[in-house]
Amino acid sequence: MSGAWYTGVRGRASKNALSRRDLWQCVVTEMARAKQEGAPSKTPEKTPEKNYITPAGHRKLSTEFDFLRSKKRPEVVSALADAAAEGDRSENAEYIYRKRQLRQIDSRLRFLAKRLDVAVVVDPREQKRRDKVFFGATVTVEDDGGTTIVYRIVGVDETDGAAGDVSWRSPVGRALLGREPDDTVTVRWHAGMRELTIVDIDYK
Repeated sequence: MSGAWYTGVRGRASKNALSRRDLWQCVVTEMARAKQEGAPSKTPEKTPEKNYITPAGHRKLSTEFDFLRSKKRPEVVSALADAAAEGDRSENAEYIYRKRQLRQIDSRLRFLAKRLDVAVVVDPREQKRRDKVFFGATVTVEDDGGTTIVYRIVGVDETDGAAGDVSWRSPVGRALLGREPDDTVTVRWHAGMRELTIVDIDYK
């Protein structure tokens, strides 16, 4: 503590003829005040980013969550209890396996709960502006080699490369969003840059 601060405390104590006990209380109060004033301000909690998702994607996550919580987890808990009743757990392969399986299920349930909690369902069929690429659009493009490819702009939890479902946050998704038919965009590919020309936009 600084000399000036302590002298100020003593000065107030002498002026008011405080007892030793009162002086100590005064010191404690000053220390608490100094600590509070010097404490760093709390960093505001970040607002979770919205999880844009199509109705089909939301149903898929919800179905998986309900299945794991209502069916799969109770089955594993029952199997774990049976394995635990067999005796020595340290060398019980079934017990070790079921315990690991339960951890994986609980981890997945926590993940799904968080994603569903911030989910914003966007139905492509309700899109009024169909002349541009927005979330949920089915976009037909032609690459610089003349090959036609169909992409669907979806949420990060429902991507499927084989089906052409790409996240709105992916390089392809970001490049296509807001674009119109006949627009050409350049996308960074794993093998370099690639040009895509929009042929058609649909919402279904």
